[in-house]
Amino acid sequence: MTFSEPIWPFPKEPAVDFLVTACGPGVSVETSVGTWGGDGLDDFFSSLVEDFRGWEGARTWRCLDHALSISAEHHSGGRVHLTWSICDRPWDEGWQFEATTVHAAGEEMRTLAAEIHTFLTSVAP
Repeated sequence: MTFSEPIWPFPKEPAVDFLVTACGPGVSVETSVGTWGGDGLDDFFSSLVEDFRGWEGARTWRCLDHALSISAEHHSGGRVHLTWSICDRPWDEGWQFEATTVHAAGEEMRTLAAEIHTFLTSVAP
């Protein structure tokens, strides 16, 4: 999954929009994601870093318009499985795409959380 550079469509408002693109063998999908100040994505990733020793069940984050959701599960061996789900019309019968990435629970998740933080604060109004 790749995120485009965020934009702030309304001056002096915390709305943050960006495109999410997923590419793989034989597939390329893209959708627009609208958030209100990132909808807590930064906090979601920070909580995964803080609980590097593990947690039970899945933790899920989704943006305000439900075009992007991320589910995190901690597995044995200190691995975090992130399932990224994007769709073009969350309230309709449009398409949905999911991909799972696997990350080490410690420093690798810390780096990812830092990248998400930088992304969300990179072009603040």
